[in-house]
Order: sequence, then structure tokens, then C-alpha cells
Amino acid sequence: MELVLIDRLRRLNRLIALTVGIGLLGVATFVVLDIVMRQFGEGFGGTDEIAGYTMALATAWGMAYALLELGHVRIDLLRSRTGTTAKALFDLFAMICMSGVVVAIAVKAWPVVERAITNQSRANTPLETPLIWVQAPWFAGWVWFAVMSCLVTLCALSLVVKGRFAETEPFVGAFAEQDNL
Repeated sequence: MELVLIDRLRRLNRLIALTVGIGLLGVATFVVLDIVMRQFGEGFGGTDEIAGYTMALATAWGMAYALLELGHVRIDLLRSRTGTTAKALFDLFAMICMSGVVVAIAVKAWPVVERAITNQSRANTPLETPLIWVQAPWFAGWVWFAVMSCLVTLCALSLVVKGRFAETEPFVGAFAEQDNL
């Protein structure tokens, strides 16, 4: 059951990553067009602001994808010198810590969004972008990462409790060691 859930989450995150990637390509195209237009004395304006928002959204939503693709940085000096059981326990501990941090970030991000809603905040820029347009999807990305992190942690915990230590490696292990499998 745990591995089926991980597989489904991985497929869903790949779709999200593809969508985010298309958005990044769209913004890159927009920026290039703006640069070309500036050569002729015209331009869209606000491309730096829009690109900044896009990077914040891509980062928030990309974290969950990186989680299941083992793309987060790990310092595994001790882990790499241990057996399968100890590796699974190190991985589980790392996931518990990550889940705690990410949940805390998601919880602390809400007041930022709430303030933008309450104050009807707008960016202090020429575009005067309503901040809720950016902060709501940014917050949703962090919430998604928190949910993903907790689900992955629970799957790893379930497998460890069942004594299926080696099965945690492909979704909570260290990327550098995946090449050796």
C-alpha cells in the first residue's frame, strides 16, 4: 500500500512539475520578448516583477517534486557507512525533521496570505499586483509540500515498523547512493 501511494504521489508531482515548467517557459518567453522589444524602444514593463513571482511559485511547488525525486540536499556521512536498517532509520529521522520544518513554514506562511486578504494588499510596484494573486498559490505550494512530506514520512514509518527497511530507500534514501543500487 505504501509503495502504491508513493508511486501515485510521484506521478502527480511530475504533472505539477510539468505544469510549473510550462509556466517557467512562458515567463522566459515573455522576458525574451520584452528584451527584444526594448531594442526598438518599447517594452512590456514589469517583467522582473512577474519573473520574481514565477520563481517564488516554482520554488514552492517544486519542493514536493524534488522530495520524491531525492533532489533535496542531504549530508549523509554517517548514513553511507551503515547497513540497511540504520540507513532506513536515518532516512526516517531526516523525513520527520523535514516534515516538522515544512509544516512550520506552511503554518507561518498563512498570516502573510491572511494579511494580504484583509488589507487587500498590492505590490508597491508600477504593476500594483494584488498580492493575493501571488501569495495564495505560493501558500498552496508550501501546503502541498507539507502534505507530501508528511505522507512520505508516514509511508516510510509504516515500512520501518513492518521491518521492510530496504523498501524505504527509493523514496527517502540519498540520491548519490541510488546510482549504486
